[in-house]
Amino acid sequence: MSSVAAQDHRPAAAPAAPAPPPPRRGLGRKQREWIAAGLFLAPDAIGLTLFVAIPMVLSILLSFFQVSGFGSYEWIGLGNYERMMNDPLFWDSMKVTGLYVVILVPVLFCVSLGLGLLVKQKLPGMGAYRTALFLPYVVSLVVVGVLWKFLLDEQVGAVNRAMRAIGLEGESWLGDPTLALGCVIAVMVWVMMGYYMIIFLAGLQEIPKEYYEAAKIDGAGPWTTFRTITWPLLRPTSFFVLLMSTVAAITGGLDLIFVLTNGGPANGTSLAIFYIYQQAFGFGEYGYASAMGSFLVLIMVVCSAVIFKLTRGGRFDDGE
Repeated sequence: MSSVAAQDHRPAAAPAAPAPPPPRRGLGRKQREWIAAGLFLAPDAIGLTLFVAIPMVLSILLSFFQVSGFGSYEWIGLGNYERMMNDPLFWDSMKVTGLYVVILVPVLFCVSLGLGLLVKQKLPGMGAYRTALFLPYVVSLVVVGVLWKFLLDEQVGAVNRAMRAIGLEGESWLGDPTLALGCVIAVMVWVMMGYYMIIFLAGLQEIPKEYYEAAKIDGAGPWTTFRTITWPLLRPTSFFVLLMSTVAAITGGLDLIFVLTNGGPANGTSLAIFYIYQQAFGFGEYGYASAMGSFLVLIMVVCSAVIFKLTRGGRFDDGE
């Protein structure tokens, strides 16, 4: 009995330590960051693939075929490109496009920069001025074309009426080959300047105010302040505006040309993009239009590369 009682009073054994939890096999931090980045980029990447990359590849493939209006395809190799090289109307449209880009881009750049500097000032009602300047950009180019075609009409246009009211002769703004392209450029500047003004304004607002205050204390004038502070710190924004406006000038403006001048007079406003549109949807030459479109994209890529090279990718003459 005593042995049994002794056994009953023995201390209980300590409970066994719990087994360590199995190691977690979840995703690491870098993997989660990559997945998050992929999810954010996926909508844009899918859109670019479906609406830019795939159509571009199909257009290049189509340029090697002769396509009839009834949907038949005939392989002709480089035939469309040979036809393009010997097409005087296409090269005339390329000359018009070159002149259009050379004039439009610098004028648009300077006007937009000037407006950006202007609307940055803290003046009464400046918000309304910004809205008014930006408003033409959100209006359809078809509506813009109809509006300006009415304003520039030789007989009843408001521009010629105003000129006659002050004793000047009216002009055939859209009927004279030497004036029509200038009118198209002026209208495009009026449409696009508000958009690039906002971009310049955003760049200007990123410049610290302390720099301007220090320049004012040192007695620097407006031109010195612009040359030594504003322009150097605005170079990345200027690079973006220069690149985007060049691409837009080469590939855009079809709607405006179609409504305002229809490529005339005497093909004086027939840009390359308009001539390509005519061949594709006016004459059903889809293969030939694809060849010219591929060539125009190549020209756009070359121009973009030249801009990158001359501006050092937005650093301009920093030499870095």
